[in-house]
Amino acid sequence: MQKQIQACLMLAGLLATAVNAEPIAPFRLPDVNERPVDVAPQDDVQATVVCFLGTECPLAKLYASRLSRMAGELGSQQVRFIGVNSNRQDSLSEIRDYVDRHKLSFPLLKDYQNKIADFFDAKRTPEVFVLDKTFVVRYRGRIDDQYQPGISQANATKHDLRTAIDELLAGKAVSQPVTKPEGCLIGRVRAANPDAAAGTEVTYCQQVARVLQANCVECHRAGEIGPFVLDDYDEVAGWADMILEVIGDGRMPPWHASPQHGEFANARRMSEEDKTVIRQWVEAGTPYGDAADLPPKQQFTQGWRLPRKPDLVVEMGANKFEVPAEGTVEYQYFVVDPQLTEDKWVAAAEVVPGNRSVVHHSIVFVRPPDGVDFHGLGWIAAYVPGQEASVYPVGTAQMIPAGSKFVFQQHYTPNGSAADDKTKIGLVFADAADVTHETYTIIGINQQFEIPPEQGNHTVQAKVGWLPERGTLLAFSPHMHLRGKSFQLYAHKSGEAKTLVDVPNYDFNWQHTYQLKEPLSFSEMDRLEMDFVFDNSDANPVNPNPSEFVMWGDQTYEEMAVAFFQVSQPLRDQPEEMEDAEEVTEGKHAGETEGPAERVVENELPEPTPEVKARMEAAATEMLSRFDKNQDGQVARSETPWVFRRYQFRQIDSDSDSLLTREEIEKAARWHVR
Repeated sequence: MQKQIQACLMLAGLLATAVNAEPIAPFRLPDVNERPVDVAPQDDVQATVVCFLGTECPLAKLYASRLSRMAGELGSQQVRFIGVNSNRQDSLSEIRDYVDRHKLSFPLLKDYQNKIADFFDAKRTPEVFVLDKTFVVRYRGRIDDQYQPGISQANATKHDLRTAIDELLAGKAVSQPVTKPEGCLIGRVRAANPDAAAGTEVTYCQQVARVLQANCVECHRAGEIGPFVLDDYDEVAGWADMILEVIGDGRMPPWHASPQHGEFANARRMSEEDKTVIRQWVEAGTPYGDAADLPPKQQFTQGWRLPRKPDLVVEMGANKFEVPAEGTVEYQYFVVDPQLTEDKWVAAAEVVPGNRSVVHHSIVFVRPPDGVDFHGLGWIAAYVPGQEASVYPVGTAQMIPAGSKFVFQQHYTPNGSAADDKTKIGLVFADAADVTHETYTIIGINQQFEIPPEQGNHTVQAKVGWLPERGTLLAFSPHMHLRGKSFQLYAHKSGEAKTLVDVPNYDFNWQHTYQLKEPLSFSEMDRLEMDFVFDNSDANPVNPNPSEFVMWGDQTYEEMAVAFFQVSQPLRDQPEEMEDAEEVTEGKHAGETEGPAERVVENELPEPTPEVKARMEAAATEMLSRFDKNQDGQVARSETPWVFRRYQFRQIDSDSDSLLTREEIEKAARWHVR
C-alpha cells in the first residue's frame, strides 16, 4: 500500500508538472554532423515532439522506425520531431549509425553532460515530450503500450503519443498528459559522492570488471544477444544506473529459480557480494582505477564447444528465416531430414544460432518414423544465451532411430533492425558398444484444465505418470505460455514432499532448463508432482485477453501446463512398452477427481444441451475428416501427427485400443464445448 501511495504521489507530481509547467527554454545542441541545431518556438510549428533516445537500448531500437514514420506523417500538420541522445556512453559515430540504420526522418542531437535531459527531467529512453506552440509541455511519457523491458505484445492497444498530438492539434486538453515511460535509464554523467568515494577502494579495473566477466559478459559482448557490451569502461559507466536497476529487481542475470530450493549446475545467480561491489562502485562515482589492475580479456570459444568436431551438422533448412525489425514473432518450426540411414547414439549435442542477436532460444526435437520403438519425447538439445553444449556422462547417450527427422523450434526477438538466421545443430556420436545408459525425455502434463477469466492466481496441478525405477533425473524444464506466473516441482516419498524447484516469477521469454548439480535417483521418490500457476487478469501486461476462459492449446493466446524431464536409465532395464508407459501422464486440476482407468476426469457433467451436443458432433466430424485417412470411421494412432500422439491420443483413447471412435472423440470434446 505504501508503494502504491508513493506511486500516486509521484504521478500527481508529474501531472502537475506537465500541465502547469512554465515554457521550456529554447536550447541548442549539435547534430550527428556536429552542426548546431536550435530548438525553439516557430510560427509555422504547432507542436514539437522531443524524443530522448539511446543507440543500444532495445526499446529505443524498436520504436525508432515508428517515431520516424510518425514524424513523416505529421509533418504536413506542422508537427516537428526532435531526437535527443543524453547517454554518456553513446559517441557521435554510434549515433550516426543509429540514425542511418533506422532511417530517422528527424534530427538526433547529442546532449553532452545530459544538461537537456536534466532540464526536462527525462529518465529513460525512449521517453517523449510534446510541447505546444508556446513550448509548454502538454504530454510526457511512453509512445504506446506495445513494448516493455522483456515484454512484447503483438500490437499496441493504447497509442498515447499519437492521441496526445491529435488532441493538442484539435485544440483540446490532452486527456492523459502523463504516462510511465518504459525503457533504459539515461546514462548520465555521475558526480562522485565524496563520502562514498572516501569509504571504498572499489574501482572498475580492480573489482567491477571481474564481476562483470563472471556474470554478464558472456551475453553482453559484440555479436551476442545482450543489447550492449559490458567489457568496456565507458560503456559500463554509462549503463551503471541501469545495471543497478536490473540486478536489484532480479531481471539480470536471467535466472528464475528461487535459491531456497535445489542446486543447479547451470544456475545464473549474481552473489550478494558481487551486487555490493557494483553498488559501492556506482555510489563512488564509477571510478576507473589503475589500468594495471585490469583482468585479462576474456577469451570465448569460436565455433563448436563440443568435445570434438561434430560427426553430423544439420541446419534448420535450406533458406534463412527473415526476422522483422519490430513486432512479435510467433514460435517458428522447421522440419529437416538429417538423412540417417541407421540408428545413432548421441553422446553430445550443441545448437548454434546463425544470428545470436535475434535468436532468443532454440530447441531441437527428434521426430521418429511411425511405428518405431522410441523412448521419450525426443528432446535433443537446446540453445539459450550463454548455455553450454549438452555433453552426457561417459557411457550415457541418446538414441536417434534411422529415418528420424529433426524439428527446430525457434524463438526470435526483433531488435529494431531486420535480420536473418539459420540455426544449426552439431552431434557427436557414440559407439553403441560403449553405451551403458540411455538418456531420454519424459513429461508431466495436464491438458484438461480451464482458467477462468480475471483470475490472477489460478493453479493447475499435474504429475508424471511413470518414473523409470532404476533411473535418475538429470534436468527439467517447465513450459507455459503468456499467462504463466509461477511453477513448483515436488518429489514425494513416503508421504513427504520435497521441493525440487520453485520458480516464483515464470517468464515465457526465458525457457530455462534446470540442470541438477547432482542427479536424483528415482528410487528416492514415489512420484513427481507440480503446480502451474497462471495469471489471467488484466494485471498481467502480456495477457492476450483477461475476459476469456483459457484452455490447452498450441498457440500463445492459449495455454500449456507441461514440464519436460531429462532422465537416464541403464539399458538393461528398458521396459518393452516404454513409449506407452511414458505417455500415461496424469494431471489433476483444482476441483477434479480421479476416475476410471486412472485418468483424470472432472465431476460428472450434466447432460449436454442440444447446442453443446451439436458442437461435440461437429468436433468429432472435423477430427475424423482430418485424420481418418482410410475412411473407416475411426482414427488409428498411426494416422495422427507425432505431437498429437505424444500429447493427446491417450487422453481420448478411453479403451486403450489405439483407435479413436466417434463416441470417444465426442466424449473428449465435451470438456471444451460447454
